[in-house]
Amino acid sequence: MKLLRHGPVGQEKPGLLDDDGVIRDLSAVVPDISGSSLLPESLEKLGKLDVATLPVVSNETRLGACVGGIGKFICIGLNYSDHAAETGAKVPDEPIIFAKATSAVVGPNDDVYLPRGSKKTDWEVELGVVIGAPAKYVSEADALNHVAGYCVINDISEREFQTERCGQWTKGKSSDTFGPTGPWLVTPDEIPDPQALGMWLDVDGQRMQDGNTNTMVYGVAFLVSYLSQFFTLHPGDVISTGTPPGVGMGMKPEPVFLKEGQTMSLGIDGLGTQTQRVKAD
Repeated sequence: MKLLRHGPVGQEKPGLLDDDGVIRDLSAVVPDISGSSLLPESLEKLGKLDVATLPVVSNETRLGACVGGIGKFICIGLNYSDHAAETGAKVPDEPIIFAKATSAVVGPNDDVYLPRGSKKTDWEVELGVVIGAPAKYVSEADALNHVAGYCVINDISEREFQTERCGQWTKGKSSDTFGPTGPWLVTPDEIPDPQALGMWLDVDGQRMQDGNTNTMVYGVAFLVSYLSQFFTLHPGDVISTGTPPGVGMGMKPEPVFLKEGQTMSLGIDGLGTQTQRVKAD
């Protein structure tokens, strides 16, 4: 299934994309694509629906983030060896974990705003993993059984805030609109191998990132298991698993960063695409 949320900001309703690419409304079935609606038994019930009987929603409607009420937005740093190399960083001995404020989350095609004082706002296409069944001390072998689905995330980052302003990475990752998520939450039955997904990102039509999840240092199953050793992962928690090479800060001979008026387009095999216009806050 391809689950989604549609409607104006703050008034999103649950829905799904049928096999013909038509948006169908799920408001009469579940309250939202969030929390308990992502439990395995809930997804099983959704999978048995007669989709043809669900109300049709205009394809012109705005799409919100594909997951609502996100509890934890956890990100993994330097998780592609080739990305670590382009930034001059060492591949970490264990996953680097940081948080992204949930107030950064927006829809996949919403505008992205450069925060005041920004000089080095950058792009990062990433595979998002959404938790379904609660995970605490789970093994790597069992980890994928706790995943509700996968999505596209643009982990937008202000590099000066992140690395030059002291402290941890969170403040460079959490500005409003720095977390476009979606368009869909794609259930695992459609993504049999999350470590074999092509991913890309363009700025103004120029290809910047062109990678594959098969070059992750730490794969999805390992990450879910690893994180669950430190805290319980709850339904609707999101893990953004790192980015391949091609980010602006790694460009040679000089770094390249986003400017007002530019457009980012990005996508991952089987998970859909995003497009964002860059504006000044």
